[in-house]
Amino acid sequence: MEVSKKNRIILIISALFIAIILTIAYLRDKAKTIDASTAENLIENSLVTDAVIDGPYLYFKSGGSLYKVPKDGVDLKKIYNSTAVTIKEENPYIADIITVTVLILLVLYLLRWARKNRELKEQQINEQIQLANELQKPADIHPIISDVTFNDVAGIDDVKEELEEIIDFLKQPQKYRNFGIRMPRGVLLVGPPGVGKTLIAKAVAGEAGVPFFYQSGASFVQIYVGMGAKRVRELFKRAKTMAPAIVFIDEIDAVGKARGGMRNDEREATLNQLLTEMDGFEDSSGVIVIAATNKIEMLDDALLRPGRFDRRVFVSLPNKQERKSILKIYLSNKPHSLDLDEIAEMSVGFSGAALSSLVNEAAIHALKAGKKVIETDDFLAVKDKVLLGKRKILTYSSEEKKIQALYQASKAVAAYWLDVEFEKIGLLSDHFKTSEKEIVSKTEMMNRIKVYLAGNIMMQLHFNEQYTNAAQDLKEARMLAKDMVEHFGMGEKLSAGLHQEDKILEDARLDIEGFVTRMHDSIVKLADEILKCEVVTKNDVRHLLHDIF
Repeated sequence: MEVSKKNRIILIISALFIAIILTIAYLRDKAKTIDASTAENLIENSLVTDAVIDGPYLYFKSGGSLYKVPKDGVDLKKIYNSTAVTIKEENPYIADIITVTVLILLVLYLLRWARKNRELKEQQINEQIQLANELQKPADIHPIISDVTFNDVAGIDDVKEELEEIIDFLKQPQKYRNFGIRMPRGVLLVGPPGVGKTLIAKAVAGEAGVPFFYQSGASFVQIYVGMGAKRVRELFKRAKTMAPAIVFIDEIDAVGKARGGMRNDEREATLNQLLTEMDGFEDSSGVIVIAATNKIEMLDDALLRPGRFDRRVFVSLPNKQERKSILKIYLSNKPHSLDLDEIAEMSVGFSGAALSSLVNEAAIHALKAGKKVIETDDFLAVKDKVLLGKRKILTYSSEEKKIQALYQASKAVAAYWLDVEFEKIGLLSDHFKTSEKEIVSKTEMMNRIKVYLAGNIMMQLHFNEQYTNAAQDLKEARMLAKDMVEHFGMGEKLSAGLHQEDKILEDARLDIEGFVTRMHDSIVKLADEILKCEVVTKNDVRHLLHDIF
């Protein structure tokens, strides 16, 4: 293959060289040769113009044509004496000089091309040698024994419950095997940055007392193709030899993005290797993979199917009581005189990491002021500094809390009444469950749209105003209406159209407007509960409505 490629290059260069020579020869001499007597006759009759001596020939024009005649065969004096013609004697070697110059430039270009080609090949060979050496060299993978327990992690009671059985399995795997239970091969922790996903994974390892292998998703994405897959292979091989063990992959979306579109062969090879390793687990391997992400929508579907990350645990921003527990831990070794309820109240929207930063900044402020203990004023002084740091953390004023609580309460009451499943709805977020049914009715989809619109309707009825907090819900409602029309033919006609989407949204709005009007007082009561606790569950909504009706 390489020889034929070289032959093709040589043929192309040779053809180019011949073409240049022929072109120069053609341009150099395209005059018609005539005999001396004809030439003298033309000269005597003053029919010659633009005579030029070039080498052994005399070139001249006559009647619009170009002729040449050997200069020794004609009497040049007759031309010199002619008043109509001026002879220009040009360098006889000018064409040869041009030819040689072009050839020299061509040779220099070929030499430069050959040198670059040789350097490129040497670079490729060096890279192949380096890659071979890297592939042969074992990866430096060492586990840690975590000393973090759930006592060190506050504000995640729901998460602890879901992970307790994983810990018990790692401690007593035989108990589960005897009962024929297959534990999940993978647990996916989903939540915004700073909520403590890595700390939770370390706590699971610490509680179970097993080796903890930490890797970030970005560490698998290597420069050389094959290196990421090799690292995954060696990581799981090492974990199996030390089972029971936990493999924790932080920011798994760096390597587990959905395939297709902008291809990345190295990332896809690494992802394929990860899928293969998880498929290769035996139920008795004793290795559990815990991964963390804040972008679950970006993950490849193959990662989320049963048999891989079977269990998904959503880690939300802490509510008031959870923030109080977190603050208690961070302040345990610091002298303070604080009302933790007050600090928890002022830190709505703070993650665990943000609370850690807040406590640390408050302690620094107190020390600079020469205080012996940390006081509430220190937190007030540094709160804005933490909020306006690298990333603005969502927070609300007292008035905004009232608006948001009423908005979320209306969605919670509507969702409960219309059988739209949810786990809990809080001041900052809601957790509507995604339907696992293959076949969904138009009524079910319309009910979900009504829930998305309920908050905005309540704002108009209660405040006679509209607010920007409805933006995301309105977007979700429009997307759902579009899917109903374009994909499921649930409009008035089978053909899609913007008018049909608007009709679905308007019908849903009119229906939910009547419901919200009737349930106004109940929604206000639930909003007070959200203001107090910052989160309500489905059971909380059930008890409230049961007491009312």
